[in-house]
Amino acid sequence: MKPRPLPAALLLTALLGGCGPRTNTETTPAAAPPAASTAAPASAPASAPAPTAAASAIGPLPAGANDFTALVRKVGPAVVNVTTVQRATARPGQALPPGDPMSEFFRRFMPPHQQPQQPSQGIGSGFIIDAEGHVLTNAHVVADADEVTVRLADSKREFKARVVGTDAQTDVALLKLDARNLPVAPIGQSAQLQPGEWVAAIGSPFGFANTITAGIVSATQRSLPDETYVPFIQTDVAVNPGNSGGPLLNMRGEVVGINSQIYSRSGGYMGISFAIPIDMAMDIAQQLRTSGRVTRGRLGIGIQEVSEPLAQSFKLDSARGALVTAVEPNSPAAKAGLAPGDVVLAFAGQPVPDATALPRLVAGTKPGTNAAIEVWRNGASTTLQATVAEAPNPRVAAAAPAAQGNPSRPSSVQLGMAVSELPAAGRRALGVNYGLVVEELQPGTARAGLQRGDVIVAVNGQGFGSLEEFQRRVAQAPAGGSVALLVRRGEASLFVPVPVGQ
Repeated sequence: MKPRPLPAALLLTALLGGCGPRTNTETTPAAAPPAASTAAPASAPASAPAPTAAASAIGPLPAGANDFTALVRKVGPAVVNVTTVQRATARPGQALPPGDPMSEFFRRFMPPHQQPQQPSQGIGSGFIIDAEGHVLTNAHVVADADEVTVRLADSKREFKARVVGTDAQTDVALLKLDARNLPVAPIGQSAQLQPGEWVAAIGSPFGFANTITAGIVSATQRSLPDETYVPFIQTDVAVNPGNSGGPLLNMRGEVVGINSQIYSRSGGYMGISFAIPIDMAMDIAQQLRTSGRVTRGRLGIGIQEVSEPLAQSFKLDSARGALVTAVEPNSPAAKAGLAPGDVVLAFAGQPVPDATALPRLVAGTKPGTNAAIEVWRNGASTTLQATVAEAPNPRVAAAAPAAQGNPSRPSSVQLGMAVSELPAAGRRALGVNYGLVVEELQPGTARAGLQRGDVIVAVNGQGFGSLEEFQRRVAQAPAGGSVALLVRRGEASLFVPVPVGQ
């Protein structure tokens, strides 16, 4: 089975309730084990967002030291166990008393999906960020929960928590406890983390509360599939189901991340764990606290990575930036003059080293902000101005109809493929003025990434209105070089570098 990132919340086993992967909806009723007590309580800092004076009470450990006892004494009391209950929807026979003859009827003859369901219980971790009782955890820990209970590390205090807000796109949730004078976890700065640094995690793996594990930062700014906005911290700290929402700590006893996902073949720890940077999480928490929701900026473009062949096709000095593949009509990008084939090199004064950086920069920009966009176009750099809009809630778009060409199959000798003109109905469906449907491919062209059914709409960022014009644009490529074909594939637009004359 191919390994994949999994939320580090507890998937239900025989004895423990849990919050499983976001794609898994199966749970089993169970009770979590009692939390373990810590060695000693600690006094709380006055505030959370900025690093506090108390946070520096633990100096960095000497090089090579492996004693984390001071760190546990300092932060352990502020780490909490989060238990959730999701009530089952009442179904026929569910309200019948035990032993009622009709309950046996429902068990025997009702379809499984209509049979009575037991409440499901989950378990995760969290940490207190201020003395007023605000707790940070993962959004997937409390997703769809009817009840959220927070138990403190001393195992003697337990509170019903109110979910202030959640943000599924960053997997951050903010809870509120009706309590005062609570121990508080000092907040650090994740931007200062460096690969090789010692870090530790405290949480409730498999329900064992206040478990500490340690390791090093493996990488920062890590991108994961289907995760657009979070530059994850990768570590080799042992994080298992139940650790979700717990803090990742530096050696000064400051929270630098929220443990969120693991990369695993089995569902358990395999040496790769991911945490949400605390700088981002605290910004999300502040928005949830003040408005109950998170706002993000948007431009209205589709982008892809710039490979070396694509960089050569666009006469760019190196493979960098974000290549624009599509521009939404009437979007901020369209009004600014962005076009497919532009390579975004910088946004609002920040360099764009690769395609994963641009969505984070745009999302972190306040809607209404006027931002300068440096783009590479026609072999030169130019600057455009765009007013960032507010990103809507995620939505599922309808699938575009498959493109079908006409029976004629003119060939492109330079590129080793047969194409046909896209009929008028197909052009209207895709919203393009002209296009060529790929009908057949020679092996070399297929290896380049082109597929049958792709609709070619531009060459090196320039459109064309006929097969002859398409051939002329391809012929302008240097011998032995490549051209970047902009193709429509279903709903997606992408550039494919194709060698010329091979």
